[in-house]
Amino acid sequence: MVIKTEEELQGMKRVSEAVALTLQKMTAYTQIGMSTKDIDEYGRQLLGALGAKSAPYETYGFPGYSCISVNKEFAHGVPSDKVRLKNGDIINIDVSAELAGFWSDNGCSFVVGEDIQGVQHLVDTSKEILLEAIAHISGGVKIADIGNLIETKAKKAGYIVIRDLGGHGVGRSLHEEPSGIMNYYDRHDKFRRFRKDSVVAIETFISTKSAFIETAADGWAFSGSKGGFVAQHEHTILVTSSKPIILTAANGITT
Repeated sequence: MVIKTEEELQGMKRVSEAVALTLQKMTAYTQIGMSTKDIDEYGRQLLGALGAKSAPYETYGFPGYSCISVNKEFAHGVPSDKVRLKNGDIINIDVSAELAGFWSDNGCSFVVGEDIQGVQHLVDTSKEILLEAIAHISGGVKIADIGNLIETKAKKAGYIVIRDLGGHGVGRSLHEEPSGIMNYYDRHDKFRRFRKDSVVAIETFISTKSAFIETAADGWAFSGSKGGFVAQHEHTILVTSSKPIILTAANGITT
């Protein structure tokens, strides 16, 4: 959406703070031995207390209130009481919600316990690239140039990017234009630019082996088509004429 009034700005700030605080508290709550269903239930309670409604549950009939993915499944994972966290697991929690007609989205990957799978560098790289990409966004910047930055930084760090997932506009619904804010340089995307006062969700998908996704038998969870691990980090931001405003800064990804 494009912010046109102070009321719209305050609405986006409220819902973004709700999803950000929920994600931050869910991350802090996560412990070895918990099931992903336990974590999701905690997130449901947090969103409810803030007056927010889960976006995937309300919009897509998703069988959970947040997407929680573990190890080789890196996105859209269905919370389950059968998936219990072990020392060294890499987990991704993605929280999106609606509040008073406004929508916001954020997510992060992190390691539970000790880094026995050697993925902390991947996680750190994903976070660092997200923050650098956001720092380069302002009104008039080409969308493809941000994809080029993400891809270039990932390759320099020894990784590749997932090419069929990306960021998106958000605000009055969960997914809006501009769609397909990709993690790579799309030479065909010559004209699209970020618009001042627009709200977008910027997210990284940094991978050790796979460039494309594979959908699980449950029809929801994504893993890499060639295996490996993927780290994702996501902020909802307000594009300005200079430095963007990170609306979901309370999730802690910026620190």
